[in-house]
Order: sequence, then C-alpha cells, then structure tokens
Amino acid sequence: MKLSIIIPVYNEEKTISLILDKIREVQLVSDIQKEIIVVNDWSNDNTGLVIQEYREKNKNISLIYCNHEINKGKWAALHTGIHKATWDFIVVQDADLEYDPQEYYLLLKPIIDGYADVVYWSRFVWGKPHRSLFFWHTLGNKFLTFLSNIFSNLNLTDIETCYKIFKSDILKQLHLVEKRFGFEPEVTHKLARNKSIKIYEVGISYYGRTYLEGKKISWKDWVRSIYCILKYGLFKGK
Repeated sequence: MKLSIIIPVYNEEKTISLILDKIREVQLVSDIQKEIIVVNDWSNDNTGLVIQEYREKNKNISLIYCNHEINKGKWAALHTGIHKATWDFIVVQDADLEYDPQEYYLLLKPIIDGYADVVYWSRFVWGKPHRSLFFWHTLGNKFLTFLSNIFSNLNLTDIETCYKIFKSDILKQLHLVEKRFGFEPEVTHKLARNKSIKIYEVGISYYGRTYLEGKKISWKDWVRSIYCILKYGLFKGK
C-alpha cells in the first residue's frame, strides 16, 4: 500500500524543509510507501527555490514538485495535488509545523483495520499536546463544526482541521470546486451524502501558530466557510 502526501504551500520558506524532514523520518505501519507532492501556489518568497534545492539534496525520496503560475488559493493547490496523486491513500499536510507527521499512523489505522474510508483529525479531542491559543478562533471553529453537523448529520468535532486522510478513489470521485477555505465544508458535505462512506475522527497533537508566526486565516475565510456550509449542506450544491 502507498500513501500520497499532498502539501499546498504559499510563502513557507522558513518551514517547508523542516516539514519535509519530518515526513521523511516517518515510518509507516505495514511498510506503506510514501509519495510527497508539493504544490507551490505562486509564492512570492523563496519557497520554490528551497523546495527545488531540497529535492536535489534528497533524491532518494519520492518528491513531486508542482508550481502554479498564478496564485489560485490553498485548495486549488490541493486540487492539483489530487490530480497528480495515483496511490492508495491521500493525506493533506500543511507546510507549517502545526501538525506532527509522526501521527500519520493514527489516521491510517482505522482505514487499514477496515473500519474507515475517511479519517479526520480533531484538535478538540484531547489526549495529545495542544498549544493554548485564540479563544475566539476556537469558538469560531466549534460554531462552524456545529453548523455543518446540523446539515450533514455527522457528529464531527473539527471540520476545519487540515489533516484528513482519504481512500484515493473516494476523494477522486468527488466533484470539488472550492479553491480556498470553502474546501472543508464542501468535501465534508459531499462525503456525507454517500451513506456508504465510513467517516472516522481521531485526536491529534496541535502546535498552533500565531499570526506573527505566519498563520494566514482571516475573517473572510470564516464568512466563506459559512456560505459553503449552507451551499453544500442546506442547499445540496453541486
């Protein structure tokens, strides 16, 4: 079995090589092989150069590099990665250091054991280290998840988490159109419509960043998420 790890990046020159090092060190269960797909969404810093140099120095790892010629949005970069991925499972990995790739095994286990088709990681299921940050940000995440659950009839605790793992064929068969932070509610509600798809959730470690440290989400993204929850949840948008 093989795992495609998709990393959308935008202006992450300070952290991209660090996260690639962490992924390279990960030993997966059942000797699962790793394929890393990095999609640079037209960064205006040295992110592209750092990735190219990293690939030259580490030719023993499977690292596919894609570059957008204009900035299209984080999840447009993810769409590119999904198109490039050909392996059994797909996991989404942020280029920052908020999540620990050593916990991939937590995501994979419910799938390998035959219970799940899709697994979400949650920042709000405790048991792992969590940095204490942003009360209103946390409250906003919980509100979005609550609103999403009303229309999806799921009992998730964190739809806005980056970390999700999918059986590749399930993700590829979805018609996904959102290019920015509407992706999470879109994919959640389109998955929920298919009652044969088994969705699980596990708790993760969370090493959150402040805005001074590079966090990029803004109030506009919250508004878009609410719009997409209504569009794909209440109105069953295509």
